[in-house]
Amino acid sequence: MTSPRFNFSIAATDGPARTGTIAMKRGEIRTPAFMPVGTAATVKGMTPDGVRDTGADIILGNTYHLMLRPGAERMARLGGLHEFMGWGRPILTDSGGYQVMSLGDLTKITEEGVAFKSHLDGSRHMLTPERSMEIQRLLGSDIVMAFDECTPFPATHEVADKSMDRSMRWAARSRAGFDSGAEHSAVSALFGIQQGSMFADLRAKSTEKLVEIGFDGYAIGGLAVGEGQDAMFGVLDYAADMLPADRPRYLMGVGKPDDIVGAVERGVDMFDCVLPTRSGRNGQAFTWDGPVNIRNAKHAEDKSPLSADCACPTCTGWSRAYLHHLVKSGEMLGAMLMTGHNLWFYQRLMGGLRDAISGRQLTAYADEFRLRYRGAPSGTPQTD
Repeated sequence: MTSPRFNFSIAATDGPARTGTIAMKRGEIRTPAFMPVGTAATVKGMTPDGVRDTGADIILGNTYHLMLRPGAERMARLGGLHEFMGWGRPILTDSGGYQVMSLGDLTKITEEGVAFKSHLDGSRHMLTPERSMEIQRLLGSDIVMAFDECTPFPATHEVADKSMDRSMRWAARSRAGFDSGAEHSAVSALFGIQQGSMFADLRAKSTEKLVEIGFDGYAIGGLAVGEGQDAMFGVLDYAADMLPADRPRYLMGVGKPDDIVGAVERGVDMFDCVLPTRSGRNGQAFTWDGPVNIRNAKHAEDKSPLSADCACPTCTGWSRAYLHHLVKSGEMLGAMLMTGHNLWFYQRLMGGLRDAISGRQLTAYADEFRLRYRGAPSGTPQTD
């Protein structure tokens, strides 16, 4: 698949897993890729240069939050999201659908779209597929996500089918809305989102409709919503392979390090999650030997680094004792250093997965990772 605006090439495979590159106007994205979440035009606790230094090729922006503050039209007047936040590389924006539907009683879903009240000031808004495409165009997004309905979990087959059908109708409207912005669509890409909850027949039906509409990439939606890792992997065992092999596959909202490893083994190329940044702000660090809660008293006089085999600025510059002090004291530097380490760890994990796929050593790499990270026997299924 070659295009001056979007080119996905697969360099190597190992079983269902793939490694490759997405080439776009603002730079290349190495896959498998992890996208740090920059909800409100910032990856919390990090400068754009700091995010890039961790190895990130792309970040994620949030349509819902940005449409409310500072506003999409204002963002456009200020030069777009890239210029506004000082990030010159690719940005993927979600559609806003998940956030508005998570507002519960503050929302009303109709065929037109979702009417909702802002969590900030109670003001009323309407988000439709067309408006979502317009907002993402005003933001200047490089990868635009189709507007879809977030199917509740658990859901019956009937409820999931009805929700999926609506998402597919919205996908077609998203495609038309995206294409109507000719100048933006000429340099950006649009991804469709597979839905169907836990039901293989519905995901097959969803995929058929999405491929008929035609998208540059395909996301797997409706997972990481409380079903647990075993159930998620059970869906990924078939859902990823349903999607076109020559397009990127994006698992939305995932996840924990061992979630990512298992999903890569099943053919997923792209990920995003707030976990490394949120955990960093709350005093949790991810290491090859598992998560570390730096708040624990045992770290108060520990002069060793957070992770002995990590070369990030946090681990090479400060001790666990200092990080413990900062986090316990509520100092913002503690959240910054912990977040920086976590993003570094996630990018090292993605680099290791890419190298393992290239060398056809993914199974050994994944088993070794699980054994060390979770202390589990090789190949043992992991649960949340």
